[in-house]
Amino acid sequence: MPTASLLVCDDSNMARKQLLRALPADWPVTISQAANGEEALEQLRAAHFDLLLLDLTMPILDGYGVLAALKAEGRAQKVIVVSGDVQEEAIRRVKALGALAFLKKPADPELLRQTLDQLGFLRPVTAAVASTTVLPEPKVSFRDAFREVVNIAMGRAAALLARVLGVFVQLPIPNVNILEVSELHMALADAQRGNGLTAVCQGYIGEGIAGEALLIFHDSEVADMARLMQWQQHNHSSMEMLLDMSSILIGACLSGIAEQLDVSFSQGHPQILGEHASIDELIRINSQRWRKTLAVEVSYSIEGHDIHFDLLLLFTEDSVSLLTDKLAYLME
Repeated sequence: MPTASLLVCDDSNMARKQLLRALPADWPVTISQAANGEEALEQLRAAHFDLLLLDLTMPILDGYGVLAALKAEGRAQKVIVVSGDVQEEAIRRVKALGALAFLKKPADPELLRQTLDQLGFLRPVTAAVASTTVLPEPKVSFRDAFREVVNIAMGRAAALLARVLGVFVQLPIPNVNILEVSELHMALADAQRGNGLTAVCQGYIGEGIAGEALLIFHDSEVADMARLMQWQQHNHSSMEMLLDMSSILIGACLSGIAEQLDVSFSQGHPQILGEHASIDELIRINSQRWRKTLAVEVSYSIEGHDIHFDLLLLFTEDSVSLLTDKLAYLME
């Protein structure tokens, strides 16, 4: 019968499903699940768990909040963080808060086994007692599955940006929605109508999956970003700096998605809306493909600086069925 107890905490059904499948099949363990940090703390206060596998980016209470609460309450809870936020500073912070180890998403089964073994959670057991008790695997919707793919990709993009700028990037939970073309037109038009925003647009396509990536900046923050990138040392305009920044973030995020879906994206040249291309032209060119669009929004902010920017990934309506096929093995 099971000899260990495990709590898996992640707001994504798909992430929990992937983690459950990555666990050693011969590990005798009873498994419970929590969808956010508050739920996890409630379970930890009510019962003993030998190990907590903890995500960082969650609603209500994130992983940092859980670790801080455990520390404040004096609970000697053993924790392994499993997260898409792979910034070096994120890893340092969770270990300072008491986490025993950090694994990047999606967790590699062999690395997870090695980590559990090194920390003393795996003990030699006979086949007669090697059994795992676990709640039924959560059902995964397309939206949940794709949001988790984006979550991992945006974490890798943030890690690259953090290294380039020498900062800590605060990550949100990505929003994934299907928008009508009229809603999309209104959202994009806001970036062009004198409301203090500048947008960089870059098209992409791969194996029939296509769309436009837009990085939207607040004009008042451009000078701060230029200072962070030490752009004042170069004789270039702020618009060139934005194009440089966009190439870093958009390229890294698309690369992260492509790697998980096993596709290869070709990217067009980035353009500044209103300078290189107008919003009306963007809509006109894509009007047939954008009857509806799968819109992914990621709002980045940089800790210690008043700098925020939004990344929008706008996939064509025809791309949704292709993405569904690519994600099928994760959703089933």
